[in-house]
This record gives sequence, structure tokens and C-alpha cells, in this order.
Amino acid sequence: MPASPGTAEIGNTGLHVTRLGLGGAPLSAFRFDVQESEAVAAISRAFELGIRYFDTAPYYGFGRGERRYGRALAEARRDDFVISTKVGRALKPADPNAPDDGFVPHDLDTVFDFSRGAVLRTLEGSLKRLRLDRVDVALIHDPDDPACWDQALNEAYPTLADLRSQGVVKAIGVGMNNSQILSRFVRECDLDCVLMAGRYTLIDHAALPVLLPLCEQRGVSVILGGPYNLGVLASDLSRESYTYTPPENGTAQLPREMLELARRIRDVCVRHSVPLKAAALQFGLGHPAVAATIPGSVTPAEVEENVAMAAFPIPADLWAELKKERLISEDAPVG
Repeated sequence: MPASPGTAEIGNTGLHVTRLGLGGAPLSAFRFDVQESEAVAAISRAFELGIRYFDTAPYYGFGRGERRYGRALAEARRDDFVISTKVGRALKPADPNAPDDGFVPHDLDTVFDFSRGAVLRTLEGSLKRLRLDRVDVALIHDPDDPACWDQALNEAYPTLADLRSQGVVKAIGVGMNNSQILSRFVRECDLDCVLMAGRYTLIDHAALPVLLPLCEQRGVSVILGGPYNLGVLASDLSRESYTYTPPENGTAQLPREMLELARRIRDVCVRHSVPLKAAALQFGLGHPAVAATIPGSVTPAEVEENVAMAAFPIPADLWAELKKERLISEDAPVG
């Protein structure tokens, strides 16, 4: 059973990705433990089912994610898949005396560094962990802090642009969960793509008014991370985790009105005999600027379910009812 629905080009690079990809953060044993054997099996199963776009980063599992991809894809022909990784969060030895940071125990840590030297060293380290001679897409990772913007714009971006012009990488972009900052990068840089997590989903349309039309106008492809909003749209909606950044009490909470929105959308899906997960996964792919969506999976069964949800037939009447009930934006392209 092949991955669905098809492929799309990244910008005007000639590089094509499967529209359903695999996000690499969860399988890296990042915030919760995932056995390497199961993560490798999930990646292998994705490849077997036709998924050919894989995303990772040094930050994911502090090197574990890239190493797991390297092991899982070691026997695959290099031209048979596309992989993206990221720069800007450089690995360094972890402080053994540092307080618990909430991540799975790790020997390495990261520090923000968007300098040219750090970008080149980070990519070199990624290639070693991935067991590859090249990556296809290089993304500037999380330049959210205003203190990072200038260095990311004036050092990291020109470095990646040089690598692209030399043919070292085929596509470059920026990856984060802030659509406003991504819009700035799209305006000021010659990007091929952006990877945006959680800001264009069934329950969060933050990127719809500005970023997505801007990307469409400039020919910048959008890759959607977090289509389930950290699992909220893949659950029974009792889970309230929503944002990456926890509040002071240590528990990230989905705003009550957004949880209620998700429940109302679920009810419409039930009436149309469509799984909420299918609607969540396919919603973002309806926008012409979106090239791919990359849900994370940690088991082969989860990969199989995502493939099935991406191919699940959704009647136009469902999208029409969601718009009529003002549960999704009237301006959101669907179907």
C-alpha cells in the first residue's frame, strides 16, 4: 500500500517529496523513552509503505534521532528518499550536574549558534550520524529569540545559500512554530521552503492570513509539522497538551476554547463517518502552498495508521459543514 497522496516539489528545486512524510522528533526518544529497535522499525515500515520524506534535527534526542535514521535507512538507495535536517542548535557535551530538564537523559546538549562555522560543523556532524554523504534540505532551526535573528539572517542563511549554490544541498529553509517570524524570513530571504509546526491545523489557523499566501506568492513550499497539535487531534480529546512551551506549573494546556473547538470538529467528523485523525492529517494538504505534512510516529502501527488516514476518503460535505458551522476558516482551501 503506497503512501498517499502523491508527491510535491519543494519550491522550484526539482526536489520532490512524498506529501506524507515522517517527523523525527518523537522517535528520537526526546521527551519520552522510545526504544531504538522500535524507532528503527517505524522508519523502516514508513519506507516500505512508500513514505520517502524524512525530517530530523540534531536537537531531536540530542543526536539520537539522526543516528536512528542513519541505521534505518542504511540499506536504502540514497536517491530513493529525501531527508531534511537543521542547523542553529549545535551539540555540545551536557553538564552532568545540570538539573533535570524534562528530557530523556542525554550525554549531549544543544546551544543556539547560527554562525557560519557552527552551521558547517553542525551539518558535518549530522552527516556522520545519518551515515550519508549529503542531506537534501537544510533548515535554520528555531531562530525565535530576537537576539538570534540577526545572526540567523546574516550568517546562517548566507551560509546555507552558499551551500545550495554549490550543490551541497538542494533546498534551504527555516523551521519553527512561529508563523510571524517565518513570514519575516520568507520576505527577506530566498528560501525554498519553511517547516512550520502546529500553526496550520484544524484548530489553529495562525498561518492562514499572512504566511501561507506569502509562501504561495513567492513559490516557497510549506512543510507542516505537528498536524495533530502534539497529539490532541489524534486522541479522544481528553488530553490537553497543546504548546511546546509549558507554563509555570509545568503542564502545557490547550486553551479551553480550542479544546471545545476540537470536540465540535470531532462531532462533525463522527456524523460523516470520518476519523478525526484523517481530517486533521488531510486538512493542511488542501492549501496550495503546502507540499507535505510530517506527523511523528514511534511504532510501525502508528505509521500504518497515518498512511491509512492520509488516504481516507473525506466527503466535500464534511468540509462544507465545518465552514458553515464556522469551525474552520471560510478562507481555508480544502478537498
